[in-house]
Amino acid sequence: MKRIESLEQLRNLLGEPHSLTQQKISPALTPEARGFIEQSALVFMATGGDDDVTVSPKGDQPGFVRIVDDNTLLIPERPGNKLLHGLSNILHTGRIGLLFVMPGTEETLRVNGSAALYEDKDICGELSANGKPALLVIKVDVKECFFHCAKAFKRSKAWQPEHWPEPQKIKFGEQIARNAASGKLSRAAVAKAVDTAVKADYKFNL
Repeated sequence: MKRIESLEQLRNLLGEPHSLTQQKISPALTPEARGFIEQSALVFMATGGDDDVTVSPKGDQPGFVRIVDDNTLLIPERPGNKLLHGLSNILHTGRIGLLFVMPGTEETLRVNGSAALYEDKDICGELSANGKPALLVIKVDVKECFFHCAKAFKRSKAWQPEHWPEPQKIKFGEQIARNAASGKLSRAAVAKAVDTAVKADYKFNL
């Protein structure tokens, strides 16, 4: 394969955007964006660190991401795996990208900006879910906001149930056991223990 190493090469291959396309990018939340966020129950959070880039899903009841004003969002942090990949990246660089989705709506909302982590007992309490306060708050300063067209969802038919494959049963136990099993514990024992713990975590620790 021929590697693309410059913007000039990229533009020669893909061309220039339409003169109006750039006009959809706003430096703040638009009324349409605010309405979308208020109804969205799922957002994908992309962050980049010094040597790590990751994307993680954040989900809750529709409108769980609080709109403070046209330039500020608050995302509650819920119990997770404690690997802290995304949160560590925010500490290191403060860069963040968000992709809000809404099942059945093929367009998505992209929000880019900077982020920081905060502790605040009152706000975490206000952002409670399942009777539990947020663990912390991710404050996002919006720099760019725009809707992404529906082509990816039209091509993939992702929101059309008749095109869905059979659900996959993801078992963390077997995956973890490959690395964690030792002479004292069999691979099967580790896998069973992990899968039991994950099931309990889904039931009691959302």
